[in-house]
Amino acid sequence: MVQDLSFILVNWNTRGLILGALSSIVDTVHGYAYEIFVVDNGSRDGSPEAVAEAFPQIHLIRNGTNQGFARAVNQALAQARGRYIVLLNSDARLLEGTAQTLTAFMEQNPDVGIASGQLINADGSRQNSIAPFPSLATELFNKRLLRILFPHRYPGKERDYPRPIDVDSLVGACIIVRRRAIDEVGYLDEGYFFFMEETDWCMRMKEQAWRVSFVPNAHILHLQGSSVARAKPEARIEYYRSRYRLFTRWRGRVETILLTGGLVLRLVGEVVGNSLLLWKKRYRERWRSYCRLLLWHLRGCPSNEGLREVSYVTTDQR
Repeated sequence: MVQDLSFILVNWNTRGLILGALSSIVDTVHGYAYEIFVVDNGSRDGSPEAVAEAFPQIHLIRNGTNQGFARAVNQALAQARGRYIVLLNSDARLLEGTAQTLTAFMEQNPDVGIASGQLINADGSRQNSIAPFPSLATELFNKRLLRILFPHRYPGKERDYPRPIDVDSLVGACIIVRRRAIDEVGYLDEGYFFFMEETDWCMRMKEQAWRVSFVPNAHILHLQGSSVARAKPEARIEYYRSRYRLFTRWRGRVETILLTGGLVLRLVGEVVGNSLLLWKKRYRERWRSYCRLLLWHLRGCPSNEGLREVSYVTTDQR
């Protein structure tokens, strides 16, 4: 049976968060036939059992180990029957009317392949929800300064958007994707273990002439907790790895080499700068993290480091 919406959530040791995200779907989505998939990536905090008990109607896919975000989503995509797919992070919460607003926008704009709304903090303030495609400028310079100096080229939370606009890419905490566009463009690239999958998807959508849109009146609460909170150095390695993969594919070898060199120089500066303040715990933690990243680069960016080497991370958020 075809559904209007298929919600897909990936869980990795975020018991309290995933239950809250699922509740936000059940409590706020009205007027549409929908199904929910939760793909658990080998959690050991009891979250898959808690999900099955609290929401017996959902489709629970259980992986024995952490398969990464893209592969987990693709597992659910292969089974999903919705005309629209909604990817929702475990630390995101749909608010009343969010799903309806996004779905109505997609219905009214059949050439839009992927869209998202405005991510907000608990106090109602805006988070960055859109981004330009990564470039040497965005990756080597201060992004906030770029948004202030060149707001039309680098849009962000600093500007008010009274109506929907087309953008380069979206922050993937909550995105709605047209099934027909997925059939044409393909699933997420599983070469991205964590981070940048949605950016690559947006670039592929644009390449196939699908619009990517931001719908500012659809609000999503984003707690920014997530399962990588207890694995920050490993998560940073995955972020760098994903950046290099995206640049290699979309920007070419020369720009990738320039990016790598620029980031290594910046890491050297961070290691030196933070070493001057090691008596403060905050700077000591930063120093260790930057040292780990720099050593990873000096070892040639080995593929067996990062979140892939962390079998399980306990982040019980009850």
